[in-house]
Amino acid sequence: MDKVYVGAAYYPELWDLSEVDKDIERMHAAGVNVARIGEFAWSRMEPKEGEFDFSWLHEVVDKLYAAGIDSILCTPSCTPPRWLFKKYPETIIVDSYDRRAEISSRCHPCKTSPVMREKNRIITEQLAKEFGSHPGVIGWQIDNEIYPYGAGCYCPLCKNAFRTYLKEKYGTPDNLNKAWGMYRWSLNYDSFDDVDPPRFDQWKHPSLETEWRRFHCKQIVSYVEEQADVLHRYTKAPVGTDMMVTNLLSYYEMNKKLDVIQYNHYEPAKLLPDTKFSFDFLRPILPRPFWVTETQVGWNGGNVAFFGYRPEGNCYVNTWMPIALGGEMNEYWLFRAHPQGQELGHGALYSTPGRAYRVTEEVKHAADDFVKCADFLKKSKVVSKIAMHYSSTAVGHFASAPMLEGFDYRRTLVQNFHAAFRDTNIDLIDTQHSLNGYDVILSPFLATVDENGLKERIVEWVKAGGTWIVGPMSDIYDENTCKYVNAPYSFVEELAGVYVKYQKPVANDVFKARFEDGTDCPVSMCYDAFEARDCKTLASYAGDEFDGLAVITERKIGEGRVILLGSVPSKEALRKLAGVSPVAEASENLVLVERSGEENGIIALETEHKEGSLTLDGTYTDLLTGEKMAGTVKVAPHRVLVLKKA
Repeated sequence: MDKVYVGAAYYPELWDLSEVDKDIERMHAAGVNVARIGEFAWSRMEPKEGEFDFSWLHEVVDKLYAAGIDSILCTPSCTPPRWLFKKYPETIIVDSYDRRAEISSRCHPCKTSPVMREKNRIITEQLAKEFGSHPGVIGWQIDNEIYPYGAGCYCPLCKNAFRTYLKEKYGTPDNLNKAWGMYRWSLNYDSFDDVDPPRFDQWKHPSLETEWRRFHCKQIVSYVEEQADVLHRYTKAPVGTDMMVTNLLSYYEMNKKLDVIQYNHYEPAKLLPDTKFSFDFLRPILPRPFWVTETQVGWNGGNVAFFGYRPEGNCYVNTWMPIALGGEMNEYWLFRAHPQGQELGHGALYSTPGRAYRVTEEVKHAADDFVKCADFLKKSKVVSKIAMHYSSTAVGHFASAPMLEGFDYRRTLVQNFHAAFRDTNIDLIDTQHSLNGYDVILSPFLATVDENGLKERIVEWVKAGGTWIVGPMSDIYDENTCKYVNAPYSFVEELAGVYVKYQKPVANDVFKARFEDGTDCPVSMCYDAFEARDCKTLASYAGDEFDGLAVITERKIGEGRVILLGSVPSKEALRKLAGVSPVAEASENLVLVERSGEENGIIALETEHKEGSLTLDGTYTDLLTGEKMAGTVKVAPHRVLVLKKA
């Protein structure tokens, strides 16, 4: 990391160009050193088909660069102009009721349309020719929050492409029928032409729903990669696409041909601690620091403001969090509140008349901090010896067939598993990620384990000395969101040395359990009960029909071990099972990050707006204040400590 970037989305197309100089002064006052420009400005770039005008954009980018402010340019494919939709109506998405979308907001384009893709390539190439070598353009963003919105596009092009996708994957209708179990209810297809996409207001087949989502994600990946291919011909600056919180559109698949992870998030103030989950996931994907391309600066909003008040310091810590956890950029949405149109209620660094808020001062505070800590941040990084799986495949499976009433896969991982490691360096990885370098891997609710070679790789990793904590509800689905027929799991039952006696996805807290030493072992959400056959019982159910059956088991395999969870244990139990020590002893309201390399230290962030405490194992210097610290120190509400070890 050579530099920390603090920035905001800027929309000069909405303002008279005379405002740019004033806004540059405001950017300097707020500590902003990068602006994200152009994502919705296609009609300004190409007011008529084949007629391009980038003069206004040159003026903005040139002025920013002269003022020491870098730019990230965006391809405008999220919002094609009306002339394009009028001339080529087949480029507009169609909903599940066969209605073309009204052109009233954004994200209208069909990702399958050859015309839409060709128009994207043309505007992207024109933009890249103009700015690909501009010294002030440090990066590129493709589209905006691209995602399979709603149920996807149901236009004839997408339906036919979906059927072609199925034919290429399954070969014959009979193969599909067998894989999906379509002979149940006599739903089997005689031809791929018979396959209609699922309508989400009806009772839908999970396998069909899963494949429909996969098809749309596949279209989106190629849609973005086409633009990336164009940009890479004209620029050496990193290219990415700003993605949303969910991993349904796989981060790993989406970023295979991109250069930098870009991420947008909008959590309310009380969920600030949970943002660590996202940054622990983003960090391992590519070998360069990730960018936060959007987050809220004050309040969120559409035509009304929502998510409420943010306590003093919340925005400051929100600016610090991604940088502490391995990122190099934090950009806010947006720089200056819109004067017209949708999202009038959204907060910004500056109000519509250009007046600062309290949160503007907090962003400047963080920007000044990054300058003070620049050397430490450059010479240290986040290294994790423990990882947890967060699977795109599992996101899709549980969207189609969650099994548990009200189940939210991501929220469960955040609150019931990752929260146990807020004071520990931990990576979140998808199943294709390498296992090298980790001592412990957790795989809760990893619905499909037998993919991307993970089954074979993790067995060898365990034999070499790794600890695999797997379950609950892991290894329960094949790739088609279907259960296995020969055992409850595809291979984990045999690997763990158990016989699964019962499975109850009852989603409430009705069963009790105890560790072998007699202490309570709180369990919740779902309940698998095991007969321990070639393993050691660590915890057993107590009372009711499961009495004496195991809920947590351990089996030694080679130099390592497999710990199987039949239910969701407490966070304290998870830490004990993982054998992981915290970065330092601290109160629960602190997020701790250990940084190591040429320089070593700890970054501590108070995230719940109350005083915390931290006990240090030696003498440290707080790089923000110059204060020497040792022993137990108090941490004020929403304070950040950047502690370099002496």
